[in-house]
Amino acid sequence: MAVGRDLVIEPEHPEDADAIRDVVRRAFQDQQSVAELVELIRASAQYVPELALVARIGSGVVGFIMISHAEVVEASGRCHDVLTLSPLAVAPDRQRRGIGSALVRAALVAADATGAGIVTLEGSPTYYRRLGFRFAPDFDIMIDLPGWAPAEAAQVFALQSYDPTVRGTLRYPPAFAAID
Repeated sequence: MAVGRDLVIEPEHPEDADAIRDVVRRAFQDQQSVAELVELIRASAQYVPELALVARIGSGVVGFIMISHAEVVEASGRCHDVLTLSPLAVAPDRQRRGIGSALVRAALVAADATGAGIVTLEGSPTYYRRLGFRFAPDFDIMIDLPGWAPAEAAQVFALQSYDPTVRGTLRYPPAFAAID
């Protein structure tokens, strides 16, 4: 089933926090720390309010995506500000209807408007490749992945301000280390 005209994607509002937490918890039943990650990013300097989006149908929140600041660190130690996408969550009863794809597309448009060069992520190669993400090593960017994740899960989306001289290893925001 495709996304209907009743889907609205917009930046999160403070009053959405409980509904977002509920959607994230239900979407990540086996990884409850993801809901904690959202809270930690929101409370950090890496939080970008205009890149934390909700999907609504009527007055209900059915999806959420968050993009935050991260860094790519060169071997020399020089750091480049980049963006990283995590998490993407859609309520289980609303999955496979295009809501997640619509959230990713909207978030990438919003990320592009910030002037950033890339968005990184760790996720399903099959899902994200169809949305324009490519294997991170193609950009000379290394992303340390958990042992269970395939190498192809390390991905990058080049925005309009992409600078091919930005190369190195992704350093996640501190919030990510707090939930490991």
